[in-house]
Amino acid sequence: MIHLQNLSKTYKLNGKRKVVADEITATFPSGMSIALLGRNGAGKSSLLRMISGAMLPSSGKILSTGTISWPVGFAGSFNGELTGEQNCRFVARVYGVDTDELLYFVQDFAELGDHFKLPIRTYSSGMRSRLAFGLSMAVPFDTYLVDEVSAVGDAAFKAKSNRVFNERMTHSGAIVVSHSIGMLRKTCDAGAVLEDGKLTFFNDIEDAISNHMANMARVRDSLAG
Repeated sequence: MIHLQNLSKTYKLNGKRKVVADEITATFPSGMSIALLGRNGAGKSSLLRMISGAMLPSSGKILSTGTISWPVGFAGSFNGELTGEQNCRFVARVYGVDTDELLYFVQDFAELGDHFKLPIRTYSSGMRSRLAFGLSMAVPFDTYLVDEVSAVGDAAFKAKSNRVFNERMTHSGAIVVSHSIGMLRKTCDAGAVLEDGKLTFFNDIEDAISNHMANMARVRDSLAG
């Protein structure tokens, strides 16, 4: 269970005040895959980062009864001077998982060959993404945070990535951000819509999608008018 209690986050963007979260109080139940919907710029990625602990809210609290991942596939925290293997060893120590098991899984999954023992600064963006996704799947979490993750590589690699992610979802929950409504329908049970700093939770994914589409249509109509 993840509980947001009076959560607020405000930015200053180009001299203007931007409210991402406006005293949000909401609960994400344990073991559910939940779509996080909202218009571009609504603050979905910022909300995920706050839930992960990578970003602090302006005020309010985030309470959890289980473990929460970093955003799946996020490669921005890698140390470019360390090898892929060394970065993985560091993560294994931080999260208290078996180092040998984690290394075996990531090396086999990411298909980096000898590059696994080379500095990450030498990697292509695709190699970094494969390493990041493999590392995300190697650490067991109660809730995975997924922000527009799309597996890189050929069809066989993408199929393998989907199989691994779906297997994790049989034991864990997820909060998923994606522009692909089809993907959200296949992956998620419920949904939450972020609009003007407010978050509305829906137990049925179709109700969440309908609400999101209505918001999108209202904005289009106001711009057209």
